[in-house]
Amino acid sequence: MLFKPIKQKRIYEEILEQIQQLVSEGTLKSGNRLISEREMAERLQVSRASVREAFSALDMLGILESRPGEGTFIRSVPRESALKPLALVVMLYNERKLDIMEVRMILEAESAALAAQRATEEDLAKISGCLNRLEQDFFNDRLGETSDAGFHLAIAEATENMVLAWFMNTVSDLLKATMRYSRQRLFENPGNKETLLLQHKKIFAAILRRDSPGAREAMMEHLKFVYDQIAVYEQEHEERENGCLLAAE
Repeated sequence: MLFKPIKQKRIYEEILEQIQQLVSEGTLKSGNRLISEREMAERLQVSRASVREAFSALDMLGILESRPGEGTFIRSVPRESALKPLALVVMLYNERKLDIMEVRMILEAESAALAAQRATEEDLAKISGCLNRLEQDFFNDRLGETSDAGFHLAIAEATENMVLAWFMNTVSDLLKATMRYSRQRLFENPGNKETLLLQHKKIFAAILRRDSPGAREAMMEHLKFVYDQIAVYEQEHEERENGCLLAAE
C-alpha cells in the first residue's frame, strides 16, 4: 500500500505532502494514474472532501492533471514547475485570509506606485480592458474574481519588475481564490459592489495620470477596505462558532 492513514488535524496538507513525497521518490511517475477520490479517501481514512482539496492544490501546483472521464494523473512537467515552493506555502496557509491580505497591501500598494511611473500604453490598455470586464461582471451579477485578479496582475506587470510580476503570476490562482472568498462576503452587504468598482476606477485613474503617490494611496485604500470587511466577517463567524459550541455543551 502506497499511502498511510491520516490522523493529523490539517488533513489535506498531509495528503498533499504524501503525494509530493511519492513523486519526489519516483514511486509515482509522470503519466501514472492515481486511484479515485473515493478509493483514496477509504485507504487514508479521511473524507472525500479532504482528498478533493488536496487534488485541487496539486493540480494548481502543476503536479496533477484531471482528465474528464479518465481520472487523475501525474502531470508530465519540468521538475521546477512541479515544486513551486512559493505557491505551495501560500496554499497551505490559504485559510489565513487576513495574513494574505496584509501581504497584498505590502506588495500591491508599491506595485500601483511603480505602475504609475512605468506603465506603457500597452500596459494601460491591458489594465483598462480588465477594468471593463470587471465592470461587466458586476453589472451581470457575477463575482468577477478572474477579471479582478487580471486587473491586479496587469498592474504588477506594468511595474516592469520581473520578480514582482513572477511572484504575482505564481500565486494568481490563489489570488483568485481569495478574491472569490472576499467577494462572497462583501456582496452580502448592499453598496459594497459599487464601492469596489469605484475603488478600482480610482486606482486606474491615478495610474493613468502618472500620479504615483495617488496610485499607492488608492490601492491601499481598496485593500484596507477588503481587509476590514473580511475581518468583520471572520469575527462574526468565530462568535457564531463559539456560540454553537457553548449551546452544544
